[in-house]
Amino acid sequence: MATILIVEDNEDLRTFVSDHITKFGYDSYLVTDFKEVLSDFLKVTPDLVLLDINLPYYDGFYWCRQIRKHSNCPIIFISARESTMDQVMAIEHGADDYITKPFSFEIVTAKIKSQLRRTLGEYAEPQGGKVINLHGLKYYPEKLELVFQDHIQELSKKEAAMIELLLERGERVTSRDRLMEKMWDTDLFVDENTLNVYISRLRKLLKEMGIHDAIETVRGAGYRLKKTWD
Repeated sequence: MATILIVEDNEDLRTFVSDHITKFGYDSYLVTDFKEVLSDFLKVTPDLVLLDINLPYYDGFYWCRQIRKHSNCPIIFISARESTMDQVMAIEHGADDYITKPFSFEIVTAKIKSQLRRTLGEYAEPQGGKVINLHGLKYYPEKLELVFQDHIQELSKKEAAMIELLLERGERVTSRDRLMEKMWDTDLFVDENTLNVYISRLRKLLKEMGIHDAIETVRGAGYRLKKTWD
């Protein structure tokens, strides 16, 4: 699941955009403190940025330059400013595309898909193809690898099945029964203590990657992956 950072000061519009792209299977992160756009970017490590020009404190051109010092991830400007000069400035500051408001969501979705195909295509082969990304914690199913910042962990098949389901569920609770079905794919009886062992192992593995207390036990319900990392 690709993560998209939305930098838009109109609360209704950014929520509307977030709801729309979520329907297409993307994970979104909404910037709300417009002094901390770069900090949010570095924390989330998104796969793509949707960026307005007219923002509080610093404009979108400024933040585009700051992001480009750290990353080549796609940046698409979405702005009510229609002039050719604004579009040229956006490209010169490092943007990959420019959409004018009001816009069609079909156009936004098509441009997002196009940029992600281009960038994901560059690293899909070495990274192992499909990626599930939750706030910078990334799992590559084809290689059974969990990646966070500069940490890479190879997983057993059971550990991989567990983290894949937890990441896909986001911060929603996952029942013990659902985890066991995912991990063992059988109707045969499996001792619940075995699941406890794997939960402990996964917690230890995450701790070694610098992620502490991320798997929360929800009494009587199951487990959930809680974002405790920066």
